[in-house]
Amino acid sequence: MSPSSASSAPANATGSASAPAVAGAAFPAGFVWGAATAAYQVEGAAGEDGRGRSVWDTFTAEAGRVKNGDTGNVAADQYHLYKQDVALMKRLGLMSYRFSVSWPRVLPAGTGQVNQKGLDYYRRLVDELNNNGIAPMATLWHWDTPQALQDTGGWESRDTALAFADYAEIVYAALGADVPTYLTLNEPKTLVGVGYLYGTHAPGKQDLSASTRVAHHLLLGHGLAVEAFRASGVQSQIGPALNLSPVYPADEADTSPEAMKAVHDQDIWENRLYLDPIFTGAYPDEGLADVIDLPALEAVVQDGDLTTISGPVDLLAVNYYNPAFVGPGREVVHKHPIALPTFWLEIFPRGLQDILVRVDRDYGQPRMIVTENGRPTETEQSADGTFADDDRIEYVRDHLLAAHAAIEQGVKLEGYQLWSLIDNFEWEQGYAQRFGMVHVDFDSQVRTPKKSAHWYADVIKNNAVTD
Repeated sequence: MSPSSASSAPANATGSASAPAVAGAAFPAGFVWGAATAAYQVEGAAGEDGRGRSVWDTFTAEAGRVKNGDTGNVAADQYHLYKQDVALMKRLGLMSYRFSVSWPRVLPAGTGQVNQKGLDYYRRLVDELNNNGIAPMATLWHWDTPQALQDTGGWESRDTALAFADYAEIVYAALGADVPTYLTLNEPKTLVGVGYLYGTHAPGKQDLSASTRVAHHLLLGHGLAVEAFRASGVQSQIGPALNLSPVYPADEADTSPEAMKAVHDQDIWENRLYLDPIFTGAYPDEGLADVIDLPALEAVVQDGDLTTISGPVDLLAVNYYNPAFVGPGREVVHKHPIALPTFWLEIFPRGLQDILVRVDRDYGQPRMIVTENGRPTETEQSADGTFADDDRIEYVRDHLLAAHAAIEQGVKLEGYQLWSLIDNFEWEQGYAQRFGMVHVDFDSQVRTPKKSAHWYADVIKNNAVTD
């Protein structure tokens, strides 16, 4: 039994959606405040300077896949406007910027010949950030797998994990310690679930066996990329970025075996399928067969894989959006308001505290950073030109108070990256959902900080959340 198997639900689970009753919260000295984006969502320049096609280029070109037929071909055009965006970050007082490196921009075929123009772009971005006192945080893979690799099996194939390590080595050599923090994979659970099981993200498959193979090869890719990082000698830090969801019974009074098993199994799906291999070197040994295709997993795990996957990391990046309340049949139900216009983002700030405390308790007190947390809003511009997104302010404030409460409980939380810096291409929702604290007019590419951006700037300045 792995260390976390006896504690599926977070400690002190509660049905209350409110954040801890704190009037204000000062964060520890040295706490790092930032914001995040991802390459396909903001860069644009899809056909420029030798960039290859990604699975998202293919997916968005298929009719009916993305709302309004939107694509990331231009997006927020950060490829050309990065200096403007860095200047905006500086005005807001950001200490860190989390971006992702586009694998097909660096290696158009996923392997082989390096596209120097692609690497040069990230060199310029990193230099611009450092010159303005903003620490770069580079994610190596944020879902934009090269289409050339997808054509030969994608993450269903072990070869893609090997290719990912080679690609990572190229990035380390090019950017080195000028990037103080590298993140290997962003949200492997999302690709496994909505990319390969439900089919609403690229590559759009619905295959349990394939999703199981993908889960293992993503984890292997992470481990191999960490090995390559250690071998590179780069004096930075590295870890994975996992989207985690605390799991609770839909009915707290239901303590039946069926209800408890549902919570246990859903926790495997949401959290332990990734946390256990990375931090304990083993997959969960109870209930795994009820969550994935166990024979498919056994067919792809090779000797030494779990040793590679569990190689020591320097930190864990946590993306948190929503909890999972489950009934006895493992059906997920919503018990709290949904952040419109999404259908899935259940607003439950206490869940962030619970999942941070649980990871700290069950996985050896790792250093952690919240690398995504936020919500979309539908705020219209007022006559005076402002975007009064008070619902975003309330959301972020309550989650920051929950994060502070976790720190008070001893969690080694060292930073917070708001999702997201600017409005962007929101995957299968296209441009219909605006997660940015900065508004983007996608016709003119004009950036306008929303009310939440100014509020967040005050949080950073004060290193505290106050009323």
